[in-house]
Amino acid sequence: MQIFGVDIGGSGIKGAPVDLDRGELTAERHKVLTPHPATPDAVADGVKEVVGHFGWTGPVGITFPGVVADGATIRTAANVDKAWIDTDARALLGDRLGGLPVTVLNDADAAGVAEMQFGAGRDRRGTVLLLTFGTGIGSALFIGGELVPNTELGHLELGGHEAEKRASTKAKEDHELTWEHWARRVTKYLAHVEMLFSPELFIIGGGVSRKADKFLPLIEGIKAEIVPAQLQNNAGIVGAAMRAAKKAS
Repeated sequence: MQIFGVDIGGSGIKGAPVDLDRGELTAERHKVLTPHPATPDAVADGVKEVVGHFGWTGPVGITFPGVVADGATIRTAANVDKAWIDTDARALLGDRLGGLPVTVLNDADAAGVAEMQFGAGRDRRGTVLLLTFGTGIGSALFIGGELVPNTELGHLELGGHEAEKRASTKAKEDHELTWEHWARRVTKYLAHVEMLFSPELFIIGGGVSRKADKFLPLIEGIKAEIVPAQLQNNAGIVGAAMRAAKKAS
């Protein structure tokens, strides 16, 4: 079975059809840059371009980088335009896609769902926390295999700063941090989150997971196991498609 997944990020909007039996993309993903300002209409146009690239006419799962209430209404918009707040994303995106069935969920939650089914969290039933490092820091918390949605732990305060302003991949790039310096910041963040939630496993996702060998060995003093996401930066697309398929069934 194939369903289309779209992952809206602070820097790019990417999507592809997904084989839900294997948790893999069935075609090379298509990506467009996230518009600036990332207003609802502008982002919806980007989603339309990504879906239209494949001529897709079935259900579509779409992630959003913020809190998504009731599978529709956007409540936070840290890394996109504030006009998204209180927008019915499901209605907006469904209309822009010509009435296709649309499912919307938090971006990190989507990545977590995919990793728990097909990736690094497979068969793990304790407390698992996936963290996506990119424009911000997304989080997906699982307890006994069940998702606790919309945790948004990248906005925790750490040392007087919002955590994602200090430890995201964007922060590393903006401040031209070495891997060693950035790893120290990530370590402080993981220690803080570990103190709050006591996970048995951290899964590190986002695009930086492709370079896990450059920073994971530098992280010390964390009790939980720490592993890179196996689906890497495709996890959000896969998870979005999974959620759309679940709704369609």
